[in-house]
Amino acid sequence: MASVRSDQDGNQKRIPIALKILVAGGFGAGKTTMVSSVSEIKPLQTEERLTGANHTDSTEGVEAKTTTTVTMDFGRITISEDLQLYLFGTPGQDRFWFLWDELAHGALGAVVLADTRRLADCFPSIDYFEQRGTPFIVAVNCFDDRRFGIDAISRALDLSPEVPIVEFDARMALAARDVLIELVEYVARRQMATA
Repeated sequence: MASVRSDQDGNQKRIPIALKILVAGGFGAGKTTMVSSVSEIKPLQTEERLTGANHTDSTEGVEAKTTTTVTMDFGRITISEDLQLYLFGTPGQDRFWFLWDELAHGALGAVVLADTRRLADCFPSIDYFEQRGTPFIVAVNCFDDRRFGIDAISRALDLSPEVPIVEFDARMALAARDVLIELVEYVARRQMATA
């Protein structure tokens, strides 16, 4: 429930609950795109250009990708007058994983983006959240017509049956918002089940 605060004139203003959400996944899965499409504020992005000299990141399957996140993406969305979500998009490359513990501190949960062109790239994110007991859902970013059924994706990722998997397009603000709502509802269901 949102708290209420009075200003100097005695007018009361509701202060929404603020929740921290991580947006994770492999290189090129659409993390920056999702945060940018859904954020109601100008998102903070730490994108740098990929260079020909950089052979660290494989662009197989995402050949058109020209930039990469080197620290994080940040955005905010108001779900209701009582609820705001602060989004932290994680870097997708292994060499930036030292940042993940700081970004994950205090997070309610995470959205793991899966790109079916490079499905194995989301395994490290799933492992990270499973090892830490952080609730997460998998959001399959449908960039193109290469789609697989939800059951096939769940089996391929070896997910527990209760982990939600949703399909969406990271470029669409309403679809991205619905993914975030699914995560918040999933965390609430988990908390009620353990109460």
